[in-house]
Amino acid sequence: MKAKQSQKLLHDLCHAMKEGIHIVDSGGITIVYNDAMSALEKMRREEVLYKPFREIFSNIPEDESTLTRALKHQISTERKHQTYLNKNGKEISTINSTFPIFDYDGELIAAIEIAEDITDIKTLSNTILELKSDITVSNSPDTQINKYHFSDILGKSKKFADVLQRAQKAALSSASVLIYGETGTGKELFAQSIHYASGRRGRPFLAQNCAALPESLLEGILFGTARGGFTGALDRQGLFEQADGGTLLLDEISAMPYTLQSKLLRILQENYVRRIGGTKDIPIDVRIIATLNEEPETLMESGRLRRDLYYRLKMIEVVIPPLRERSDDILVLAESFLDRYNNKFNKQVWMLSDGAKSKLLAHDFPGNARELENIIMSAVALSGAEHVLAEESLDIPLRGSGFSGAPGDLGSMNGAALDEYMEAIEKNLIMQALTNNGGNITKTANQLGLQRQALQYKLKKYK
Repeated sequence: MKAKQSQKLLHDLCHAMKEGIHIVDSGGITIVYNDAMSALEKMRREEVLYKPFREIFSNIPEDESTLTRALKHQISTERKHQTYLNKNGKEISTINSTFPIFDYDGELIAAIEIAEDITDIKTLSNTILELKSDITVSNSPDTQINKYHFSDILGKSKKFADVLQRAQKAALSSASVLIYGETGTGKELFAQSIHYASGRRGRPFLAQNCAALPESLLEGILFGTARGGFTGALDRQGLFEQADGGTLLLDEISAMPYTLQSKLLRILQENYVRRIGGTKDIPIDVRIIATLNEEPETLMESGRLRRDLYYRLKMIEVVIPPLRERSDDILVLAESFLDRYNNKFNKQVWMLSDGAKSKLLAHDFPGNARELENIIMSAVALSGAEHVLAEESLDIPLRGSGFSGAPGDLGSMNGAALDEYMEAIEKNLIMQALTNNGGNITKTANQLGLQRQALQYKLKKYK
């Protein structure tokens, strides 16, 4: 490939990427500044290209510039959290990776910076911490998140009653608890019930979904930050400090990056936390309740969950059975949801018809109690003046295709054209996957083997 062709290929590749790309030559002159980086830093490419990097970005201290470190000291920096001001004074937060580039003779010829814009996520994480801090400051019930107690957990099956009794015993100690259950089984209800039945009930209950944020932000949210720990860092309490004396729920613990799992293990063993960039060890007294929605052994074998952390967390293990294994509870829950959404939507649906009961009992509920709740909520919301909820009002995808027909069959086309028939199947499969994943678009796309953008298109298509 000729030199000009290589340059053109590099140019087109950089501008096709959604991440910001900034390349400087060995003299510190910018030679590539792609559109994504231009949009991120709100600077026109002509303001930056072929000009000395340090002149254009003089507001970044030289010892904090990863590009300067790569050029002067040949130091690579991977996924560093940076916060800085662009030329308009707007605070920008990025995850940067910067590398020195050498030729075949080992001579430094350039440095490349790849930046992922996380400004909105950073703002959201700060808001999360501030809101949770407000909850911690006041013990007023009005400022707490929704409270659930054991009396809110319904079920009469023997298997479920045994699990509930185990959770009630767990509330009597301060040992760590690991709750395992499929999506929609009510893991947070159990976690809150344990907290509010324990001696820590007057102290904070805080929760964080470990799958919701990237590693660098999750670490700051959990452990807090110290001023000067990284560019733009402020002294800020993390959730461990905010929950001191109370309980911290770590939802989907296996989604926590492996390196953070080791830090969490150390905190559990030593009962102190050190803020990011800080030097002070801060004693904490926090009970950890963690949740998993996949088999622990599978997670450990695949390297998503540290085995030592698992055994440290499961001092008490609570395994919530799926709804398909406790069919005695389906109608108990359905009638409870019926009452709840009658009140919410100001309806007068007093009971389920026999046909509706049979339809509910025939379904295997892959989305568990959450799926059942959504089915009842939708039926009540769409009801008219009737007092009995009929079978036809329950929007339940049947096993197999999720289309009409007997369980396990693809259903009948009923005279529909093939494309309409296939669209109906696709629509119901998407609805089922959304229910199974609690409405999470990313997880639903992964389950269906689709790109997120493709799923969003289909959601709009099927309204």
